[in-house]
Amino acid sequence: MSGLPAADGGGTGVLDADTRRRVVRRSLSVALATGAYGVSFGALSVAAGLSIPQTQALSLLLFSGGSQFAFVGVLAAGPAGAAAAIATSTLLGVRNALYGLQLSRMLGARGWRRLAAAQVTIDESTAVAVAQPGPAAARVGFWTTGVGIYLLWNLMTFVGAVVTGAMGDPRRYGLDAAAAAAFCALLWPRLKSRDAFAIAAVAAVTAVLLAPHAPAGVPVLVAACTALFAGLSRRAHHDPRPPHHWEGAA
Repeated sequence: MSGLPAADGGGTGVLDADTRRRVVRRSLSVALATGAYGVSFGALSVAAGLSIPQTQALSLLLFSGGSQFAFVGVLAAGPAGAAAAIATSTLLGVRNALYGLQLSRMLGARGWRRLAAAQVTIDESTAVAVAQPGPAAARVGFWTTGVGIYLLWNLMTFVGAVVTGAMGDPRRYGLDAAAAAAFCALLWPRLKSRDAFAIAAVAAVTAVLLAPHAPAGVPVLVAACTALFAGLSRRAHHDPRPPHHWEGAA
């Protein structure tokens, strides 16, 4: 029996049925919650002056909620904000490349699957993957979450873009705050030390103080740099690494 893959509930072998169902259920719940607020992007993008095809192309090709919201948010301030929009969305998108470095070995994707994995490497798919007890569970969590969000996000982007005319200003319904609320929900579980809280607070205060005086997009860039420099400080007490006891596993 030693030559058979172990159904160890998330280790290096094949997942047992109960573990697979549990991982899929959690992944789909994240996909539903995240994909649903794609409607806010569709509405805000059209309200900012982009057409429905342009809005849909951003979700299909870029597929990075933070970068998309930053891009249309700065463009809404006028043509002068185009440079800041590109810089802000690019900076936010860099984090996905860092996620890819962490996930590439675990996924072991080749060929077209590698390209597909790159497309759906986002905050949520990464978070679900690294929270699993083993590489087999992590792969199921990553693909289920990533593909689920991609499909729902694009569907809801289209819905939001189409119904914007009937809705009026999307800010009346609080849709402009949906992205910020989602980011806070993703960030909160990571604030496990006093330094992490302090860095987040300094970045937030920096953005708030600059917002009335700096061009749109600049406060986000400055706040991100502030957090980056603070996090790189040798005196900073970093959060412990996640329990990736399976990092070297095949």
